Parts: sequence; C-alpha cells; structure tokens
Amino acid sequence: MRVSTMAAAAIALVFATPGAAEHHAGPALADVLAYDLRGEDSVRDQYRNPAQTLAFFGVEPGMTVVDFMPSSGWYSRVLIPYLGKDGTYIGLDPEVAPDETGGMARYRNTAVRLPSQARDWLHGSTAGARVLGFNLGGDTAAVNGTVDRVLIFREMHNIRRFGWLHDTLVTARKLLKDDGMVGVVQHRADADAPAQYVLGDFGYLREQDVIGLFEAYGFELVARSEINANPADPADWEAGVWSLPPRLAGAEDGTTEHARRAAIGESDRMTLLFRKRP
Repeated sequence: MRVSTMAAAAIALVFATPGAAEHHAGPALADVLAYDLRGEDSVRDQYRNPAQTLAFFGVEPGMTVVDFMPSSGWYSRVLIPYLGKDGTYIGLDPEVAPDETGGMARYRNTAVRLPSQARDWLHGSTAGARVLGFNLGGDTAAVNGTVDRVLIFREMHNIRRFGWLHDTLVTARKLLKDDGMVGVVQHRADADAPAQYVLGDFGYLREQDVIGLFEAYGFELVARSEINANPADPADWEAGVWSLPPRLAGAEDGTTEHARRAAIGESDRMTLLFRKRP
C-alpha cells in the first residue's frame, strides 16, 4: 500500500543517531542547490528532495561520503561542493571485467577516471571536496574505517539483480567508521508485490526486503522517512520503473499517456538510514 502524506511524520521514526560531526566551513546546502553548474538537475529536485534527504541522512560539510555508482553525477554536483574543502567524496562503482565492451565499460578504472570526470561535471571547478574513486574489489585500504556515510541512490535494484549485493555491503562495512551509516533511497514496490516483480529487473523492491538484506550484513535500521514517497505511483508498471519520468519509456511524447505519466512524477521511494553494527 502507498503511504499517505498525513502519515509521513509518524513513519519518519528516528531512533538514536550518532552525534553530529565537528563543524567544518562549507557552503550552505541551499546555496549549492542554487548553483548554475547544476543546469537542468534542479528540475528533478521536486521528486528527489536533495535538501531534505541529505539532512535526514545527517550529511554535513567536512564528512567523508561514499556515493555508490555516481553515474551521470546528479548527486555529485551537490555533494562535492557541499562537503567542502575539508570533506572527501568517494565514488564507488561495481567491479568491471577488463574485456567488458557493453554499457558497464564506462565504470571501468574508477580510481583514475572519476576525479577528472567529476571536475567535468562541475564545469572545471576545483572547489569543494577531495574526490576519490574505487571499484568493488579494488584496494580500499587507504580509506577503510574513515567514511561517515555510504549513500545508495536508486541503485539497490541493480545491486540485487547484477549480483553485487555481497561485495557492496561487505565493502560498505569496511569503509565505514564504527558509528558510520548507510543512507538508501530506492524505488518501492507494494509490500505484497509478487516475488518475480521485486528481484530487481523492474526497478522496484519491497521495503521489508531491503531492510532484511541490510540486517543480514550487520546493519540496523535506525530511521525511515517518507521524504521521497509518491502515493500516485501504482508501482506495478509492466515495463518497470522506467515507465515514469525521467525516461517515460513506452509513452510517446505528445500523447495523453505521456502526459498522464508525467503528471504522476517520479517513482514512489523508500528512504532508509542504517547504522553499522559492531
């Protein structure tokens, strides 16, 4: 069932969370979100709620933050400036075979590729956090135990369907400080959605399944929020989550169906915060 907006406050249960990080100088998040360098990114803010989401995850300037699969850099253009000169932004991509020639090839050799790619995303600016990159299976020894937050934005379905779950969550545990946390935003299926619909190929996962997967790897749920909920999304699209914006797959531009789906907006999403257990 979709969760009503009126129930949001009741469901945003925040139990005990680690104390705030030491204060570090950095730009206000509102200023970062208004930067011209974000270009058309801001069109998606109404659905992705970056200010509320990062506040809920407790992300602050000066932190060391892992962003799993930065992809085209939507959140990179927010996090790198916001973390500031005392912060560290780490892009973590899946392991890619040396002979990969398909779409995954663009994630190869993240340690070398990402720092320069991130500066391209920021239109050449060198302001903001130090930028590092790693692939799953790479040597992360230099940063193990230094990370405040691992953030996974709309990638849990790929982690599950492509077999990256074990390596991703084991790596997250290695990277995180003892009081480190993982923030997850993920397309949400109904609690009673059939199993074949929630294995990753349609983009939607059941919230209780995501919680169970993290618990199995030594994390505890400390908070959940309806910040990114969308009760208008039926979450049962035949072609999966890609039927909705921004892709609108299968709905030709200019048609009534295209307008109907655009009016629904982006997918209904769970927003979860986990703590690394000893």
